[in-house]
Amino acid sequence: MVYTPYKFTGAWLFMRQKICLLACLVFLCGCSHKGDWVQFRGEGGRGVSSSRIIPPLGLRWKIKLQDQEEKIRSFNPPVVIGDTIYFGSDDGNFYALDADSGYMRWVFKSGAEINSIPYADKDQVYFGSKDGKLYALSRDTGQEIWNFQVQSQINSQVQRYKDYIIFVGDADAIYFLSTDGKEQFSIDNPGWYNYTFLMADDVMYFGTGPSVDLIGPFDINKREFLWYLPYHEISAIWYSFIAVRGDLLYFGAVDMYDHMYFGFYAFNRNTGKMVWEQRKDGFLNTLDSEEIYSLFLRNVDVLDFMAPTVWKDLVIFTGGDCVARAFDAKTGYLRWERIFDIPISSAPTVSAGRVYFGLLGDDYTPPKLVCVSAHDGKLLWQMETEGSLLSAPVIAGKRIIFGTDKSVFYVLEQVF
Repeated sequence: MVYTPYKFTGAWLFMRQKICLLACLVFLCGCSHKGDWVQFRGEGGRGVSSSRIIPPLGLRWKIKLQDQEEKIRSFNPPVVIGDTIYFGSDDGNFYALDADSGYMRWVFKSGAEINSIPYADKDQVYFGSKDGKLYALSRDTGQEIWNFQVQSQINSQVQRYKDYIIFVGDADAIYFLSTDGKEQFSIDNPGWYNYTFLMADDVMYFGTGPSVDLIGPFDINKREFLWYLPYHEISAIWYSFIAVRGDLLYFGAVDMYDHMYFGFYAFNRNTGKMVWEQRKDGFLNTLDSEEIYSLFLRNVDVLDFMAPTVWKDLVIFTGGDCVARAFDAKTGYLRWERIFDIPISSAPTVSAGRVYFGLLGDDYTPPKLVCVSAHDGKLLWQMETEGSLLSAPVIAGKRIIFGTDKSVFYVLEQVF
């Protein structure tokens, strides 16, 4: 066989150009994906960002949304698409802000406070309000496309899953709408408030059962429950948002008497069998029983209170008391814990092996955003904030985004 380089050179160059073009498209798609945060707690509800942000971080911009002395009780996470941030606020407004500058692209006034976590798709952004309406707005202009009225406040996340828009009315129903705002079906919600759920593989984790103390995974195709959570065994008054990886689902629970009692759980999501549990007394040694109860009431207004982060072989919990805890995802063995002098104010988000969350602050110590190692809990970086973080920070691209109980909205960026 005779090698003839001129015969193959054109084909080889063409192939190399195709490979380079494919690589560029993959790179651009990857950048776009990493710069967006469109779903509450990210993929699988696991609270992990694909962005590789590394401290130190500097302030890109911040804005104060309303002037008031009293601290607000809710400021749930935004969604980020491209160069726009979308979120609702305790002042009743829903905002679209430029991620680079904080410039207000548009604002929509609802009829009451907004304690709903939005969802955005290609054309529209969806959110609920305490005025009992689910709104669909144009992402570009903020113009109302449609609304859907229910008989209660809407204090839940909103999710688009396939052809459904899903949200929950307090002690009312879980609603499944078409993308044009028409009700397709609903599940009775006999008594749950500030409700969160996770959609995975056509199953809702958790739907509400026929009585107030029944929740479980609900198959939206068969429209039946797969199993119910053993509510009386866990004995809690608060159940956190669910995270799922593989066959396991993870969540936290809180009971409240004169103290806080925490439960951390892993269940087989197919069978409903408990795989492991850990119970811990809340560590709040500087607070009396009245202060602890006030802290609990503050926490349950936040929709990601006690939401776990699942990273590599760890499940990480923060919020509720002064301790960040990491458990082995398979066995529940406590791998590390980090104790702070003041309560932790938010759920965690992980990026590049680093865990970000807020500290509440007190009369002597200012509130902070802190960063610890996901491997061992070692403190890596911290920054004082104007007000305490209310929810886990969103990490999109090279930015960290969050709101505080003083109605201040922050955007930080990587310095180096």
